[in-house]
Amino acid sequence: MLLSLDAATVRFGGRAVLDAVDLDVAEHEVVCVLGPSGSGKSTLLRAVAGLQPLSGGRILLDGRDRTGVPAHKRGVGLMFQDHQLFPQRDVGANVAFGPRVRGVGKGERDAEVAQLLELVGLPGAARRAVASLSGGEQQRVALARALAPRPRLLMLDEPLGQLDRSLRERLVVELREMFGRLGTTVLAVTHDQGEAFALADRVVVMRDGRIAQTGTPLEVWQRPADAFVARFLGFDNVAEATVAGTAADSPWGKLPVPEGSPQGARSVLVRPAGVRLVAADAGLPCTVTARTFKGTHVAVHLRPGDGQPRLEAACGLREAPEVGDAVGVEFDAAEIVVLD
Repeated sequence: MLLSLDAATVRFGGRAVLDAVDLDVAEHEVVCVLGPSGSGKSTLLRAVAGLQPLSGGRILLDGRDRTGVPAHKRGVGLMFQDHQLFPQRDVGANVAFGPRVRGVGKGERDAEVAQLLELVGLPGAARRAVASLSGGEQQRVALARALAPRPRLLMLDEPLGQLDRSLRERLVVELREMFGRLGTTVLAVTHDQGEAFALADRVVVMRDGRIAQTGTPLEVWQRPADAFVARFLGFDNVAEATVAGTAADSPWGKLPVPEGSPQGARSVLVRPAGVRLVAADAGLPCTVTARTFKGTHVAVHLRPGDGQPRLEAACGLREAPEVGDAVGVEFDAAEIVVLD
């Protein structure tokens, strides 16, 4: 493994903000750490970078214990969300900072800068002033500067957090392609699930300083580990239920569940796609309370009777009912997950 965290712990005032975390990152792997504010994800990144001392445990790079080794001697690259470019230097001088510190000669340094700017989509920008750059361009320069020292491990802290949505979506695709071409090992921290799922080979979800779940984006999306992960991913249709065979006794009545589901008292996730709207006199009676346009579909918010938890359904653009309409709900077992 290129990077290993062995019971890595960081305490602030007696409280563990990083609580005995074990994590391995293989060479050429892109790992994104997700979690709400205060989950410990940024502390994890800072600890790996050497910017935050450990209270316990170890951090190993290439199998060597790097605990206590200062940041500038760890051979890792770090890009912060606020870019932290040198405003008094032009683009080329910012990118050349790492090679210059390494003692690379001017000719070779200039060639490296040109190559990196080409790589991040800013060819010929070496003489531009930092102040003249847009937010997206500054993000690209910061990335080129982080790559310039040729780090074995590149760490990104909310790499696209300050950019508008359309630019973020475009850059995340470009970053994924670039890391693949370079074979870069990446450890990134973000609160944006879409960004993490588009960028990562593996996703790590954190809660209260611990890892709640790790897996490929598809694994985590299809089978959240528990109710916390499901809700963090944006799924609201989560309730406690008792599973027996292929049925779950839930606040919404009997739900069909896939064969082989865990049995007994469990949390159950019903994906919005599994909430099927039918005639008002069939299924679970509900009232439409709101509609939210999602681009590819409409999220329909439903209020069942008798104090049952609210539901969200995903409907086609033309089939979505109006606010105030009475509808019935049936459930699709293929879109129901019994959480472990």
